[in-house]
Amino acid sequence: MSVTTVVLAGVGGQGTILAGDVLAKVAVAEGYDVKLSEVHGMAQRGGSVDTVVRFGDDVRSPVVDPGVAEHLIAFEMIEAARALRFLRPDGRLVVNRRTVAPLPVLIGDLPMPEDLEPALSAEGAVFLDAEALACEAGSPKSANVVLLGTAAYGLPFARETWCRVIGERVPPKTVEANLRAFELGSNACAKGVCEA
Repeated sequence: MSVTTVVLAGVGGQGTILAGDVLAKVAVAEGYDVKLSEVHGMAQRGGSVDTVVRFGDDVRSPVVDPGVAEHLIAFEMIEAARALRFLRPDGRLVVNRRTVAPLPVLIGDLPMPEDLEPALSAEGAVFLDAEALACEAGSPKSANVVLLGTAAYGLPFARETWCRVIGERVPPKTVEANLRAFELGSNACAKGVCEA
């Protein structure tokens, strides 16, 4: 198998690092060679966070070059636009319909970007409301696991492996809600919400 690259793009506090860790552990459990890298922005909460997971028979580097990633799972729309350069032309782009104002916007140095959804739609993006699905699952903080469910829909890993790793990785009291969140994300794709 050639190398598959998944980019998870969000901001600090959205759970992109946990999501990347789960994805990497699932790939390892399924027998793949895996490389994981994380790039953190200036702030712990609110700064850009990219997590790159690369898996295959022989992965030489955790670094993703522009135009290489098969999957871009964006936890919010500004980060989707920023990370779009990593996605290959025929890649899969899933975007959470949320916008987090970056620091330059908050302090008044820059205006809030406009028309993000139409611009991302023109790039083939599909959208979902991960926070709403997380609330439906019973855990408002599980939007990142909803987005893992959307990633899982396009990746070659067994559902049982996903569920086991999620169960091992999230706090014990939240396992049931997180598994529901994962299923809701995956089911949204199965119903066509997440298909380009």
